[in-house]
Amino acid sequence: MDDVIKELEKILEQRKNKSSADSYVSSLYQKGNNHICDKILEETQELIEATKDNEERVIHETADLFFHVLVLLASHDIKYARILDELLRRFGTSGIEEKNNRNK
Repeated sequence: MDDVIKELEKILEQRKNKSSADSYVSSLYQKGNNHICDKILEETQELIEATKDNEERVIHETADLFFHVLVLLASHDIKYARILDELLRRFGTSGIEEKNNRNK
């Protein structure tokens, strides 16, 4: 899976220099952070609705959401590996404890 993410990251980086007329991702970058976040909200709602439908739709909508999150990360020059590092850091810590630690 990491190979797919690494390839996507390369493509997302390349799209920063493309015309928005030629690339959906470039058009997202051009429209800015708020637009990308709106797309994430839209995809999140579609995923929630898909859970009332069938497994294939859940998979499709999860991929859409995940893709748009990767676009957001790329727009902020954040690599997916940093997210994985954060998840690894949280192993062995309860969700309640981790959340309480964020508020300190």
